[in-house]
Amino acid sequence: MSYSTSLYLTGAEIGLSVTGLVLLLVTAWTSEKAARAITIAAVAALFGALLFNVSLFDGGLAGSAFGGLFLADGFAVFAKSLVYIATIACLIVAPRYFDARGEYRGEYPVLMLFNAVGMGLMVSATDLMTLYIGLEMSSLSSYVLASFARRDGKSSEAGLKYFVLGGLASGIILYGVSLVYGFSGTTSYEGIRTAFAADFSTGAMFGVVFVLAGIAFKVAAVPFHMWTPDVYEGAPTPVTAFFASAPKVAAVAMLVRIATGPFGGQVEAWQQIVIFAALASIVVGALGAIGQTNLKRLLAYSSINNVGFILIGLAAATPEGISGVLVYLSIYVFMTIGSFVALLMLRDSEGNALATFDDISGLSTTSPVLAWCLLALMFSLAGIPPLFGFWGKFVVFQAAVQADMIALAAIGIAASVIGAFYYIKFIKVMFFDEPQGAAPAAAPVSHWIVLGLSVAVISPLGYLLTPWLGNLADAAAQMLFYVA
Repeated sequence: MSYSTSLYLTGAEIGLSVTGLVLLLVTAWTSEKAARAITIAAVAALFGALLFNVSLFDGGLAGSAFGGLFLADGFAVFAKSLVYIATIACLIVAPRYFDARGEYRGEYPVLMLFNAVGMGLMVSATDLMTLYIGLEMSSLSSYVLASFARRDGKSSEAGLKYFVLGGLASGIILYGVSLVYGFSGTTSYEGIRTAFAADFSTGAMFGVVFVLAGIAFKVAAVPFHMWTPDVYEGAPTPVTAFFASAPKVAAVAMLVRIATGPFGGQVEAWQQIVIFAALASIVVGALGAIGQTNLKRLLAYSSINNVGFILIGLAAATPEGISGVLVYLSIYVFMTIGSFVALLMLRDSEGNALATFDDISGLSTTSPVLAWCLLALMFSLAGIPPLFGFWGKFVVFQAAVQADMIALAAIGIAASVIGAFYYIKFIKVMFFDEPQGAAPAAAPVSHWIVLGLSVAVISPLGYLLTPWLGNLADAAAQMLFYVA
């Protein structure tokens, strides 16, 4: 394949990289007052990347770039579209949050752009070296974003914890990659699959386990979830919203591609690991959230819980299961962004966050619209019909049943009832407790727009998208099995 074709297929990543470098120079030569203009330019670049990415899918183009290091296919287009949408939403709500603290600088949108480039490489990687480069590019910018509020001790602590534990996870992945390379003789996904089909030794199995364990850290799956509550609580809320959405989509997509690609011929070697991680994440996420009083920590455990449901689709190891994963991720992005934007809007007149259940007691009286939006989001996260979150759980459980994993689906359904408890606690506090403080301060229009769109998608209106979303997810999932 010619270099011109390779450059075209990687157009979104190249465009974001060039834009990021240009905006970095602009940031260095301008004052902090230019940060908003830089943010607008970054959002425009991400929107352009989204349109270009979608055009690849619409044109039916799917090809390998740079000698098999990068693949532009329907699966990559679907996942990267979710990544770009989530990143755009998180960038839109960030400036007002940091402006209130006098901490917003042009470096923030630049870091988000480079993070998006890394996530794009993670999703499209068809070689372990490309995967690792994309993973590190995303991770390094994430460490800085977590500690972006330099005058906040919790933010600095979150960044340090994320850096230390993230470095450990990267080392685990790299060790696994070295084992896989040692026993297969190649870093190409296709070559690894061929080598493992001929000879899958105990050493190769250890390599698979180490790679999957490192990626499990990135998706915050149990037992590699310990960083999530502390980082989510300490990081600035717009950054937390970003961590819970875009990087999680990219990491799950990376996990799905590597499980069905190079390791796709050895399903028995990783399926039991994924089943354990799925059930453990559902149970630990649900039980861990019950005793939480801090809203961000509760949503962190909710994120762990949702990863468990996503992994049920992967455990099925079928096109229907992968399609269910993509559908769930699509709905999850809007539920998560809506929830964290609602938390962003929970601020008193002095700009202090309303961070606990006591702070939002009686919210239906002081801010009824915001309370009803939170009610819809919490019920959707709990999977209660007729909200759209129910459909995400339904499709992954259906895929598990079709794969004869009835016990897994039954345990997952039973465990999801536990999770409903802490979501309903939101409703009880907001609608049945007496107000203990003043009404939240007026929120910016940009926050209301993002929240309104998120609530509209997860409302019963979202079911109008099911035929279109299902067809796209099916086509994207089939690409993985076609390539394999």
